[in-house]
Amino acid sequence: MHPHQASGASAFGSAESDCRRRTDAGRVRLLSDLIAKGYIGELSTHSRGSTVDVAIARADRKSAPKPACGATDADTLDFGTGFDCFDPASETAHRPIASEAAANRKRLVEAMRARGFKNYAREWWHFTLENEPFPKERFNFPVTAE
Repeated sequence: MHPHQASGASAFGSAESDCRRRTDAGRVRLLSDLIAKGYIGELSTHSRGSTVDVAIARADRKSAPKPACGATDADTLDFGTGFDCFDPASETAHRPIASEAAANRKRLVEAMRARGFKNYAREWWHFTLENEPFPKERFNFPVTAE
């Protein structure tokens, strides 16, 4: 499988198959709808190695509040939503949001900016290297476990 193919066959299922994504509320959303709303790019920057999805892990091992939207099993600080919450609440500067979640989002953005990454404003967890070495490249090489 090639990286650009893998990005279409990730957690969203195969882009060639049913093109749907089951959300945390059990609703099925069309992949094309998520692309149109800006939650998913037609060409993944992740497959170029320039983009990461990150949060800040809890160091104290206390149970974090479970977000109402997105990934609920990540043991991270409170960011107001989980990863992959395809909702305006996941926008980095979304308000209203609990002060702790807003502070954690700000802390993450500042830490990543200090290391040369810019945040995608629609997703608090999504960061791309500012000086991306291959901004238009679409790589085509096998991805293997070896």
